[in-house]
Amino acid sequence: MSSIDEVKAEIRKLSSKAVNMKMALHDLSEDLPINWTTINDVAQQTYDAYKALEDARARLKALEDA
Repeated sequence: MSSIDEVKAEIRKLSSKAVNMKMALHDLSEDLPINWTTINDVAQQTYDAYKALEDARARLKALEDA
């Protein structure tokens, strides 16, 4: 099982990635209809980034509550 500090470091990295993906999705939406074919890919990557962040936060909470 990961230590609390390791999970916190992971959360920082995942949070940065999630924000970057959010901005990529935002930028894509501003440029529509250009690159409209990439909507699904960028949206899925953004979803995956936020899902990983949420999972890491849940692991941290479990470690802190243990």
